[in-house]
Amino acid sequence: METADIHPRAPEDAGLLASPGPRKALAGFFVSGMLLAFLGAILPSWGHHLLSDYWMVGVYFVALLAGLTSASRIAPCLLRNKGIGATLAISCASASASLLILAFFSLAFFPPALAAWWRLPGIALLGCAAGVLHTAIFHAISPVYRHDPAATVNLGGALFGFGCFTVALLISRMFYMYTAAAIQIWLALIPGFFAIAYARARFAPCAVTLIQPPHELWAELRSPDAVLFSLVLFFQFGNEWAIAGWLPLFLSQRLGLSPSTSILILALYWLALLVGRIAAQWILPLVRHARLLAGCVLTAVFACVILIATDNQFGAVTGVLLLGGAFAPIYPLVVERIGKRFPDYHPGLYNGIFSFAIAGGLLAPCALGYFAWLFGVRAVMGLPLAGSVIVFVLLVLAWLEARLHWSSQPQ
Repeated sequence: METADIHPRAPEDAGLLASPGPRKALAGFFVSGMLLAFLGAILPSWGHHLLSDYWMVGVYFVALLAGLTSASRIAPCLLRNKGIGATLAISCASASASLLILAFFSLAFFPPALAAWWRLPGIALLGCAAGVLHTAIFHAISPVYRHDPAATVNLGGALFGFGCFTVALLISRMFYMYTAAAIQIWLALIPGFFAIAYARARFAPCAVTLIQPPHELWAELRSPDAVLFSLVLFFQFGNEWAIAGWLPLFLSQRLGLSPSTSILILALYWLALLVGRIAAQWILPLVRHARLLAGCVLTAVFACVILIATDNQFGAVTGVLLLGGAFAPIYPLVVERIGKRFPDYHPGLYNGIFSFAIAGGLLAPCALGYFAWLFGVRAVMGLPLAGSVIVFVLLVLAWLEARLHWSSQPQ
């Protein structure tokens, strides 16, 4: 994957830290969270809680993943030719346009079967906008990351999680108040506002953007530690987004909950993830990581079993809160390891690892469309159940590899 690289000098970093540009770019993670969590929350508004066309839902996520993948070619060209500020503005404007396109095909005069297929270009544009936004953000925040890595990662993750929570909460509260088209028009205003803000913002020319040779980036991502970290995030994001993409449909069809209630429980899931990751920053220094990891995996497995077996709303809420809390500490654990193994920030490396993880997150709901079509909606909880065990094994391998790495270093 080609990506742009930034090589600032030390005197330039001081000027960039004084500039509000990197901090404004960091706020783009909120829009990113909204865009990627939108599809899982909007499905009941499109009527899929009443249908069993699970394969079509999987096709939606395939279109989102295709759009996200195409951004790897588009983003470097925009960064070179337009700069960071314009790239951020263009990505947010494209996201707003994609939501308006989807709103148009949600109007009543479009037959449901026809509207489902015509939504695919809008979903692909949504994914492309999110991918371009990610690339621009990772390049824009490099100065503040060098200054305070932990705060930058924690704030970015919190904003991303808050965006996911916000879109689910808004859709759940507007479900019976507005039509699907009106909901999407209201949501389109948020990235539209960010597009205007980024177009007016001034980003200091922090560095010359260069294209990193693909073989160099591949060599970095091919190292054993980077591969393990990428695989952990790949499967962990897959676990998280399998729930995020299918939870409302699972609760509506499995338990008979109303669509509004199902989407609200999805918002609780995002809230549990957000609060859990913030709390993990306080817990990590106090608890042995191996014990914490084992506890998280066992809790995640137990929560999946609850969701598979429950037949009431209380059990669903309990399982979702446990699952969100169990998933939450895993991402901070991995980010901490990445920071220790890669102390020199490299936008290409981090964007590559993050994009690979997001791809895993979207492949999971794609695959669930096929599994749910074959085995029924209960299969939705089987994937995160198996994925949690895989994450545990990969993290153990990553820690073993890290011990071998440090033991081989000279004193």
